[in-house]
Amino acid sequence: MSPLARFMPLLALLLPLNAQADPSTPPAADSLAIDEPGGVPAGYSLKWSDEFNTPGLPDGGLWTYDTGANKHGWANHELQYYSDARPENSRVEDGSLIIEARKEDLKDKSDWGGQHYTSARLLSKKTYTYGYVEVRAQLPCGLGVWPAIWQLPATKALKWPDDGEIDIMEYVGWNPDTIYHTVHTGLYNHVKGTQKGVLKTMPAVCGQWHTYSLLWTPDEIKEGIDGRFYYRFRNEGTGKGAWPFDRPHELILNLAVGGDFGGKTGVDDSTMPWQFKIDYVRVYQK
Repeated sequence: MSPLARFMPLLALLLPLNAQADPSTPPAADSLAIDEPGGVPAGYSLKWSDEFNTPGLPDGGLWTYDTGANKHGWANHELQYYSDARPENSRVEDGSLIIEARKEDLKDKSDWGGQHYTSARLLSKKTYTYGYVEVRAQLPCGLGVWPAIWQLPATKALKWPDDGEIDIMEYVGWNPDTIYHTVHTGLYNHVKGTQKGVLKTMPAVCGQWHTYSLLWTPDEIKEGIDGRFYYRFRNEGTGKGAWPFDRPHELILNLAVGGDFGGKTGVDDSTMPWQFKIDYVRVYQK
């Protein structure tokens, strides 16, 4: 279970956090936007991966489920109930992990909070500090979809945004040609309107396979798509307020339904179920 979920009642008093934070504020016009070659850097080797080749539930040795805020409701007014080891919402099938959002009630669950949609949010059991992360994924289409590939510090005492958040990829159905690359820190976050992010516009975002990547070093963060980096956030050297990214993180894969950002123009139930497909997750380090 993620730090956010474990401490949701306390955190809810501190900020309107979520799963992923709302990146809808336009990014600042500075050197954040780049266009550089990507790929696995020289000198890096594979440390762990999941190729999703074994049918059934996701590998319990690599993944766990975040369900901690179901009873009280997820932040950003999201509409989904996140299930635990339920194949209807998370399974490996035909060589891919499928995270599926469905229109249904699970009233029999003790932690059901009145949600009318179900989905899943997976957390990696393996953590890492610095490295190159690559995820090949196919995003669902439809109003209300909000899939994300992101990471948070792997700690039981998370303080957001001071401890940092790295959003490798976020997508919302109402803005179908755009991928959001963002980080959040104590100084730079959407609550203050100071977050640092880039909106990458490209054709055929949803329904097509793309590779999303992160290069995280002590000096900078780069994020990109299909073998190129389009976003860079540099370590200013001014302390934790601007750069808290020096501790182990866990990778998060989730598909949210609606909410303040994902549901900005509503949720189209007629396009459900939605499937967020992940072909592989690979983490490289020096």
